[in-house]
Amino acid sequence: MQKLTYRADIDGLRAVAVLLVVACHSRIHLFSGGFVGVDVFFVISGFLISSIILSQIQSGKFSLTGFYERRIRRILPALVGVILATSLLAWRFLLPTEMEDFARSLLAAIFSVSNVYFWTQTGYFDAPAASKPLLHTWSLGVEEQFYLLFPLLLYFVRRVFPRRLQSLVIVLAVVTFVASVVQTSRAPSSAFYLAQYRAWELLLGTILSMQILPQLTHRWLREAASAIGLLLIFFAGVTYTLLTPFPGFSALAPCLGAAAIIAAGQAGTSMVGRLLSTRPMVFLGLISYSLYLWHWPIIVFQGLGHILVGTGSVRSIQLVGVIASLIAGYLSWRWIELPFRGGKLKLSGAPLFGAAAAAVACIAIAAGSTLWAHGFTSRFSPQVTRIGAYLDYKSGYREGTCFISTHYAYGKYNPSVCLSAVSGKKNYLLIGDSHAAQLWYGLAHVLPDVNVMQATASGCRPVLRNTEHSSCTQLIDFIYSSYLPSHHVDQLLLAARWEPQDLPQLTQTIAWAQQNNIPVTLFGPIVEYDTALPGLLISALSKNDPSIPARHQLTAFRQLDDKMQQLADSQWHVRYLSYYRTLCHAGRCVEYVNGDEPLQFDVSHLTDDGSIFAIQRFVQQGQLP
Repeated sequence: MQKLTYRADIDGLRAVAVLLVVACHSRIHLFSGGFVGVDVFFVISGFLISSIILSQIQSGKFSLTGFYERRIRRILPALVGVILATSLLAWRFLLPTEMEDFARSLLAAIFSVSNVYFWTQTGYFDAPAASKPLLHTWSLGVEEQFYLLFPLLLYFVRRVFPRRLQSLVIVLAVVTFVASVVQTSRAPSSAFYLAQYRAWELLLGTILSMQILPQLTHRWLREAASAIGLLLIFFAGVTYTLLTPFPGFSALAPCLGAAAIIAAGQAGTSMVGRLLSTRPMVFLGLISYSLYLWHWPIIVFQGLGHILVGTGSVRSIQLVGVIASLIAGYLSWRWIELPFRGGKLKLSGAPLFGAAAAAVACIAIAAGSTLWAHGFTSRFSPQVTRIGAYLDYKSGYREGTCFISTHYAYGKYNPSVCLSAVSGKKNYLLIGDSHAAQLWYGLAHVLPDVNVMQATASGCRPVLRNTEHSSCTQLIDFIYSSYLPSHHVDQLLLAARWEPQDLPQLTQTIAWAQQNNIPVTLFGPIVEYDTALPGLLISALSKNDPSIPARHQLTAFRQLDDKMQQLADSQWHVRYLSYYRTLCHAGRCVEYVNGDEPLQFDVSHLTDDGSIFAIQRFVQQGQLP
């Protein structure tokens, strides 16, 4: 076992990882797959921590107490600093329901189970994620759960079965990778968040630390490996999107890329290694942990409360957010991380564990008090509190039965319930993603003479040759290949969060339906906002400015609606239902139903009463048969 020495190129690799994450979260479209930076972090962490543990075990100096002391000094001080600052902002900007959710996430973060908590709450790429200031702490949960058990396993096997250690690590890596691939296709949300499906990424770093693989002693091998490794990381960061099935096979590119760079640096230098070892890259690598911790709360509260700038272009807001994150990351590293890790505030032994326990207890008490007080509703008026409650809205999508969200696999879909035709009624089949599922409630309640069947899945566009994720592909293939050819439907209702790139496939799908004499009704893109509508309505009330929601509409979807209406009239020849033409007038769209109930509970999804309202409007205008 080679003794671990400082490697500047690894700090540079950390810089690459954190910059990808920050760019992705800042919605810089070039790096739509920047979330893979977390996977690079996992490989680096697995390599460094395993190198330290194995070296100390071999020299007889390993101590569990010492290991956990280092982890506390590394993780807790900066995390507590972010939690304190984030809590103040949460008090100022979060509504009671959001505040309760924040309190639960505080408890999860401080007890290293954020990944489990957020897995039960929302998908990483779902719209509600943008209002969760501690969402990014899920990765800390994965690492801490791994390192709670892994040192014990290493210590035990190294002492009792030393010749089996390498084999055990390889087997564990292979098994957890296979499990990740399988779970990504079945239940992608759990594969993304839970440690057992991410363990292979950290174990890949462990394999490197054990020097199981041949050393890249030839210069050309190091150059090739490091260059290919960097290309793999950037390939994933640039080409992956929110629709890429992840982690599973897709995580191989960034993880193998990181592993190749680390492996090349074990045997000598390379051009990539020297690039990563430059002072700017090393500096960013040194502050990467604090930068990672601070950037997401800054992005969230800029969106919720405009804490940095009130107005400006998208690019200017992105730039200000990145600069603010860099400044906060540096200050946190300089004045929190360094003093606690090796400066005047460094503690060891009982004082360290006592201080950590006290910090955890204080945060837990504060979080518990927030939950007991129901998010401190007295901070807002009853009307604001009532509107804000819709941010925690549970819709009537028939999730887990006829709507397969990220928490469920295709096997949960129930055709006997969702595709049951009724004689004596018209039978409509509604297919698509959550933007289709939101319509079922309104259709079922407004059209009593129609039996509305449903086949919907999260992020699942209802087009032929769908390749989005396994549950979606299986569902859509079943509908188009098996169900529709053998069952009559009076109308095929297509709805989704359409994007311009969907139009060619949509054209093919409509042509297929027409060739098979299946009438098609197409719902266009719904009115979408850059912030959850209830929050915008509250902002409009507090600032006495009713125009605020309209200013936050995403205009690209109105333009797409115009394009789809044109195609529906001139080329597709299908009934086209436009939310914009039905719910909007003179630049203002319907925002409330039943007096003071928001039409939508997030950026784009209808409440159940909002669904009824929209369908009633379509019926009144003669657009639904």
